[in-house]
Amino acid sequence: MDKTISVIYGRDITKMTTALLEAYSVSRKISSEDASIVIKPNLVTLSDPDHGATTHTEIVEAVICYLRSHSFRNITVAEGSWVGASTETCFNALGYYRLRDKYGIRVLDTKKDKFRKVISHGIEMEISETCLEAEYFINLPVLKGHCQTVMTHAMKNLKGCLSDKSKRDFHRMGLDRPIAALNAVLHTDLTISDSICGDLDFEEGGNPVETDRMMAAENPFLLDCYSARLMGYRPEDIGYIKEAIDIGLLDSFDMEIKELSKPVVSTSKPTGAVRRLSEHTAPADACSACYASLIRALKRLEEEGSLNTLKGKIAIGQGYRGKETDLGVGACCSKARLHAPGCPPSSDAIYEMIRKLK
Repeated sequence: MDKTISVIYGRDITKMTTALLEAYSVSRKISSEDASIVIKPNLVTLSDPDHGATTHTEIVEAVICYLRSHSFRNITVAEGSWVGASTETCFNALGYYRLRDKYGIRVLDTKKDKFRKVISHGIEMEISETCLEAEYFINLPVLKGHCQTVMTHAMKNLKGCLSDKSKRDFHRMGLDRPIAALNAVLHTDLTISDSICGDLDFEEGGNPVETDRMMAAENPFLLDCYSARLMGYRPEDIGYIKEAIDIGLLDSFDMEIKELSKPVVSTSKPTGAVRRLSEHTAPADACSACYASLIRALKRLEEEGSLNTLKGKIAIGQGYRGKETDLGVGACCSKARLHAPGCPPSSDAIYEMIRKLK
């Protein structure tokens, strides 16, 4: 597998995307004009790409235009938002149905696809058949922070190809090992990273850091290693990278960085805000959507100076099912003395629960 990581800077997203595709001679690597091609963006939840959580639609459109200009016809944009969010709402609001109608492509909510049960490194998972059977797979993640895995990027973006059941199972098992196991069986041919303005602290966005940068690689594991370093971490600090090494997906950090242009702005590092807020939580197999609501509520309380009303830690996650605890959020913590219901609960409900502690 090619160890080159191409980096490009600028403000013309379409030109940057096309340059990255051409850098890897994509049109010559796809077997035929009828080959099944899957494009996988990050639409974790309904959020404007400029807020730092979702893939810029311009990148997706640029990839489609490139492929259509080379006469490729069998193109599918496939994604499944996180548990509790509507993928179709994201598709509609962010212009994906417009792309479907304009270019004659398929837009697939993977939650409604047929799933194939696969066992990888002892972990059973349900993966979208369309994604598994793709003859050429283009992954379009956003480089951003994550409240549970520190970073989310190339490897973790494949989680959108799973059934909601498997997404919940991954959280129950701790995310890192399952993400590595998923990447052992779901192959990507090219990853193009939307690092334009990712939120370096939080996967749901809201604190975008503008870098005007995009990256690409055929080796998603090395790209994640490089991206971890950009965010100020060692690759070994990211649990699923460590697991990828353990199961043999990555045997060296050797890579060649090729800059296609020079930076126009300086890069930044995470603020550590989410990690600080997480100190008020006691997670046990928590799903991302639920945990994100909790972090939003804690951030709101911190901003208004009332987080000091919280004396104990808040239970969250599947590990609390049927267990009594003091404070808890989400359906899994329904036995808590003080409880914010929902699956996932709203940040408003959690906020109001904590405010009652005054």
